[in-house]
Amino acid sequence: MCCAFLTLALLGPRIFGGFWWIFQPGRWQLAFNNWTGSLWWMWPILGIVFLPWTTLMYVIVAPGGVVSWDWLWIGLMLVADIASYTGGYGRKRIPGYEGY
Repeated sequence: MCCAFLTLALLGPRIFGGFWWIFQPGRWQLAFNNWTGSLWWMWPILGIVFLPWTTLMYVIVAPGGVVSWDWLWIGLMLVADIASYTGGYGRKRIPGYEGY
């Protein structure tokens, strides 16, 4: 059960982002079209691979322009991405924690 949850948590946003890009490419173009040059498609791919939650939130808020509270949502998703990479660090430092 734990492995299934871990797989869903790690691959879920990446798979969702990939399907969303396939079925609604216009929204992704609106979000990333103002990025430099004709390689605009490279940034969403890197985002889905390394920062999937942040990329998904950016695609949600960017077509209307990123203003005021939108930065808060993007920042929260960045914290979620960083936490997914560093999730077990604190438990190893707790005295007496067996790590089940």
